[in-house]
Amino acid sequence: MNWDPDIYMKFAGERTRPAIELLARVPLGMPSRVIDLGCGPGNSTASLAARWPNAALEGLESSPEMLAKARASALRATWVQGDVQSWAPDIQYDVVFSNAVFQWISDHRALLPQLMSHVAEGGALAFQVPRNFDSPSHALMREVANASPWAEKLAGARQRHVLSPEAYFDVLAPRSASLDIWETTYLQVLEGDDPVLAWVSGTGLRPFLQPLGEKERETFIAQYRARLREAYPRRADGKTLFPFQRLFVVAIR
Repeated sequence: MNWDPDIYMKFAGERTRPAIELLARVPLGMPSRVIDLGCGPGNSTASLAARWPNAALEGLESSPEMLAKARASALRATWVQGDVQSWAPDIQYDVVFSNAVFQWISDHRALLPQLMSHVAEGGALAFQVPRNFDSPSHALMREVANASPWAEKLAGARQRHVLSPEAYFDVLAPRSASLDIWETTYLQVLEGDDPVLAWVSGTGLRPFLQPLGEKERETFIAQYRARLREAYPRRADGKTLFPFQRLFVVAIR
């Protein structure tokens, strides 16, 4: 799947805030080796570099477009093109960090033990994922996708991989010395025309649009936009309120 870093970073502050708040709960003083899995354009990696300026820092990213943006930054990090699922380093890391990436990966019950095996003893696996897949923004995507004539084309776009907090506890508790799991709902205050559409265009909407032809895409967006405007009406002050739930995990090995 192709990514556009400029569209993604249109909401840079809102997308980076959860990474900063996750990082604040990682109870490590001076880790030697840190990696940002699915680092995107490097916005979350910048927070890691600021927190631990002396650590050997890496950013792993599968998207060439995102990685090019990260490499163009002034961050002191080693940038690596690769896939989280197939990541198999020869060394262990003090911090394995990931900001809003694992929702794209299936079978977290297999993924997380694999990632924990790459965490040094006393180190941390820290990640956050959106957990808003039943909110109107995502339910309406599936509603439009289920309508003919593109339902079959978009069957693969409707998958949801994020588990419940209790399920993450069950997977990680046997492998953790301590485990911190919490959820936050952000009330995003957005401005402009169709801001929720603009938000999801950089992330969750992409798998729904990319399999479609140009005319199909235009029709899909038109139908989806109309539903979004009803679900998230623009207020008299010009702002649109967009509640967004996220799940956070910090597991100490």
